[in-house]
Amino acid sequence: MIRLTILLMSCCVGAAHAAANTAIVPETIRIAFIDPLSGPFANAGESSLRHFRSAIDVINDRAAGGVDAKVDGKAGASRAGGRAAYRFEITGFDNKASAQDALTQLRLAIDQGYRIIVQGQSSAAATALSDAIGKHNAREPARPVLFLNYAALDPDLTNSLCSFWHFRFDANSDMRVEALASVLEKSAAVKSVYVIGQNYSFGQQVSRAAREVLGRRRPDIRIVGDELHPLGQVKDFAPYVAKIRASGADTVITGNWGNDLALLVKAAREAALDVNFYTFFAGSLGAVSAIGEAGAGRVKQVNEWHANVPSREAEEYARRYKAKWGEDLFFYRIQTLIGMLAEAVRKAGSAEPAKLAFALEGMRYRTPLGEVEMRAADHQLLQPLFVSTLARTAARGGDKTVRHDVEGTGLGFSTDARIEPWVTALPTSCQMKRPTGR
Repeated sequence: MIRLTILLMSCCVGAAHAAANTAIVPETIRIAFIDPLSGPFANAGESSLRHFRSAIDVINDRAAGGVDAKVDGKAGASRAGGRAAYRFEITGFDNKASAQDALTQLRLAIDQGYRIIVQGQSSAAATALSDAIGKHNAREPARPVLFLNYAALDPDLTNSLCSFWHFRFDANSDMRVEALASVLEKSAAVKSVYVIGQNYSFGQQVSRAAREVLGRRRPDIRIVGDELHPLGQVKDFAPYVAKIRASGADTVITGNWGNDLALLVKAAREAALDVNFYTFFAGSLGAVSAIGEAGAGRVKQVNEWHANVPSREAEEYARRYKAKWGEDLFFYRIQTLIGMLAEAVRKAGSAEPAKLAFALEGMRYRTPLGEVEMRAADHQLLQPLFVSTLARTAARGGDKTVRHDVEGTGLGFSTDARIEPWVTALPTSCQMKRPTGR
């Protein structure tokens, strides 16, 4: 079991500093990380947990200088000498990328007193968790649980299955396909598309969204293949690559992640498949190393950040992350999640999940990449997105904007377009049911 502890200090100004030496007993805010820490997607889960640890280090550093807070709803109120301390504790719970195991780990976490859940690897697990948490909170309103989703992209989670207790800090699959299509529709070279994905709710939603969005934006494009494969079970994607070749597709759209993406692009490289890939996660752990030189100019991704987005603050954060953990930063949104959670604690002056949820609703938060907003209607984060293409770095004769590579490959991402939040702020069907007696 992996454990991580941070201290978020909230202090007031003026007379409060005179009591700085007053003893404070920190209140513990316990967070359960429920994601794969073993099995075929362990690398993805372990990397995500390292991202959380890095984001928490940032809050630790800020806490050392003091953070103004509203304690018990009043700015400057004090629990001890004008200061309030919050101690965060995160523990890893291994769900093996299984929805059923995620529910088992949720029950274990709740029994151990955890009231904040973070998860992102697998929309199937996220859907199960969101439903179970909603039912738990209805049964036990005195012991509510909050769910912060950093990467599970099934749009139903913020539409037909939306919950007051669930917040998503990533663009859902419909939003990502919309962003990709805004670039794809301008390419006359794209004439036929093959859609391939993992056979569960997320992969199915990517397939649906690709058909709908392409039909709207580029009705002339033919979809020549639409295939789903077992999640985390395919060891050799050569047969799938053979089907893509036989279809005559010039472009592949895939929502694959983890080993399923790395193995797919590896098989495509080995078969010298001459197509362009439009992906969600090409910059994730191991993917660029698997893609290799053959992906230069051919592999695109849509994400909230990549290493060559111009931002000194984000660049320095990514440098520190790599120096400490020995891997490239990928989930910039995790820093946004932790920052917004800390802001919610300051705003609410409480660690109580319902108060944190109300504090997060509608929150606007400034990041180095631009302002983001947690839409109150459905708890979907609206943020800038970047569509980028894998390219040789400037040091290897590539574009001068590609200063940073991925995993020492000499290949990095070059921005094709910045997509503003309003472009992907799609309508929601969410009918939010909020707790009474706020």
